[in-house]
Amino acid sequence: MNPTNPMDPTNPMDPAPALARVPARVRAADADRAAVPAMLAGAALLALLPAVLSPGLLNAANQMLIAVLFASAFNVLAGQSGMLAFGHAAYFGIGAFATIHAMNALGGEGLLPTPLLPVFGLLAGGALGVAAGWFSTQRTGVYFSMITLALAELIHALAPHLKEVFGGEAGVSSMRMPAWGLDFGSSLQVYYLTLAWVSACLALLFFFTRTPVGRLALGLRENGHRLKFLGYNVHALRLLVFVVSSAFAGVAGGLQAMANESANYVLFDVRLSSEVVLNAYIGGVGVFFGPALGAALMTLFGYFVSDLTRSWLLYQGILFVLIMMYLPTGLSGLLPWWRAHSRHQPAGRLARLAALSLLAGALLLAGTVLSVELLQRVFAQDYQAQLAAGQAWPAVAFLGRDWLPGAPSTWLLPLALLAAGSLAARAAARRWQEAGDAAPAAGDGGPTP
Repeated sequence: MNPTNPMDPTNPMDPAPALARVPARVRAADADRAAVPAMLAGAALLALLPAVLSPGLLNAANQMLIAVLFASAFNVLAGQSGMLAFGHAAYFGIGAFATIHAMNALGGEGLLPTPLLPVFGLLAGGALGVAAGWFSTQRTGVYFSMITLALAELIHALAPHLKEVFGGEAGVSSMRMPAWGLDFGSSLQVYYLTLAWVSACLALLFFFTRTPVGRLALGLRENGHRLKFLGYNVHALRLLVFVVSSAFAGVAGGLQAMANESANYVLFDVRLSSEVVLNAYIGGVGVFFGPALGAALMTLFGYFVSDLTRSWLLYQGILFVLIMMYLPTGLSGLLPWWRAHSRHQPAGRLARLAALSLLAGALLLAGTVLSVELLQRVFAQDYQAQLAAGQAWPAVAFLGRDWLPGAPSTWLLPLALLAAGSLAARAAARRWQEAGDAAPAAGDGGPTP
């Protein structure tokens, strides 16, 4: 099974067949025309955000930008070239430590002015990418993925013991020094510095995907054996793409170190590697800005939802599973999917189908949240400590009211919501399937292989 397209194309709720009716050259041309204006509009919007954000939200926006760059760098490897890596946190972390040590050099003055320090993250990430990529790119598929994971875990295991480099449990800390008339002491200045670096790096990554080497990387994803048969050095090409991805992941790590003024070996943890994979595939690895969309949404999701519930990681996992099942092209595939249907379906019918789908999603969401939150409270240690033999279970508080775990009505409500949502989802899936079957093939005369 191809990890970049893990879903069965016969899935009735999969939009890929409808999207395939649009010719590939048309989709690519549309993406090229829309990418640059979208990038400029997004940069302008992000530049205006500080005017309406509180300091706390500004810090969240800064973390969002860093996650966007990290996911986009990862996508050059996974989406553009079809090489799914499970250890990209290693390059993010090494970029962070290289930057923090550069900040501490020369008695704390730094090797370069503060705005240029992420260059050391670029260099460190690229250097580690050369060393690790030389071995890992000798293999493809699941073997490549396992090698990248093993190398990242090796660094994670060694880091606590190399206290001179990684600082042990306490990590390494520093301070941003004034430069170019700015003191970089406020979150506003750090935000604009991060925005400038992220915008420049995204532009360079986008340019790379449009170069001849970037186009050849698509050949790696589709058929590396054919490239080798045509005379290309496939290993060198894989290594080059790996180094580019690792270097820009190092920049993201450097920006993280500058924002926090510290770095800890937990940056090498597998959790960070898994997060970037989830963010990229939720957004959609088939489009350049897909991982950026996924990283932005999931970073904000974690910021807001983690304050509301301890189970936010469970919700994130459920969201990932649902997207992979029913929208394998990611959230960025929604617009092409809609366009593919709207060519042959009345707008009113599509609006009704979308409303039915939203209703099903809302019912399933309500039933899932109610079930999870009640169960989480019932099985919490502090609640279990209140239980006494022979006595009724005490009520749990949720949504401003008390719920009795022993009362059947407490569990009938979420079950009813889940049942109603399931029925609505089945009806929506059936109608979407009918709409897709009714749409005549367009462009090249049918689905592309």
